[in-house]
Amino acid sequence: MDIHAYFDPDTSTVTYLISDPGTKQAAIIDPVLDFEPNSGKLSSASADKVLDAATAAGLTVEWVLDTHAHADHLSAADYIRKQTGAAYGIGAHIVDVQRQFKPMFNADDLIPDGHVFDRLFQEGDIFQIGNIEARVIHTPGHTPACLTYLIGDAAFVGDTLFMPDYGTARADFPGGDAATLYRSIRKILSLPPETRIFVGHDYLPDGRETYEWETSVADERAGNIHVHDGVTEEDFVAMRTRRDQTLSAPRLILPSLQVNIRAGALPPEEDNGKVYLKLPVTVD
Repeated sequence: MDIHAYFDPDTSTVTYLISDPGTKQAAIIDPVLDFEPNSGKLSSASADKVLDAATAAGLTVEWVLDTHAHADHLSAADYIRKQTGAAYGIGAHIVDVQRQFKPMFNADDLIPDGHVFDRLFQEGDIFQIGNIEARVIHTPGHTPACLTYLIGDAAFVGDTLFMPDYGTARADFPGGDAATLYRSIRKILSLPPETRIFVGHDYLPDGRETYEWETSVADERAGNIHVHDGVTEEDFVAMRTRRDQTLSAPRLILPSLQVNIRAGALPPEEDNGKVYLKLPVTVD
């Protein structure tokens, strides 16, 4: 299996292009749609880089996959689906996320049943990327819909786990839960120790000069600062709860969620022909 990573410095997101060398069939995981909130400018430049690489390698993109409904970037999955005809897959519990956030944005156009996605994956589902088998592991805790895609010997974990020196995902979003996150992580870390882990973000923690996104089950179990072997569920929940209380909301959470619950599509045009993203206001 060929794996190529594309790091987006604006959102610290890693997008993966994976392919079967024999069949030239490919999947793109967690693609980014560029959005500049100060100007409202939307661009497909990051996604186009991945698509251009796929074209140059003679690949056919048959899947575009999100590990969850991201709160830190707009998904380019719908754009890629329209460009390539790829099927868009996400976790079946995305319907819970849609139900949670539809009222926040008064999204009357949204039917929260997941039909805007092509494939809603459940725990244990198996699909193919060419001749390579991919298995779905439901790993909630960061969000209810988080998935890990186990493809060959590689686990694409989204935001559930980060590099060992950075730790783990936050669990304070609606539907998140630290105890559930701990159990999901232990599920991932019960895979064979040589299993490669590809994370969804890297934030360059103190002491490291280069961005990294590949680790392993063995390295996470030995050295993850939040959840290495020996950390109990009680320890983890206490740590995660304290840490989450110090975190601010992601910069793009409001534009991201209202697009990503629509499968990466923008809200419908209004009667003046323009599209608007809403900014719900909370008054203390």
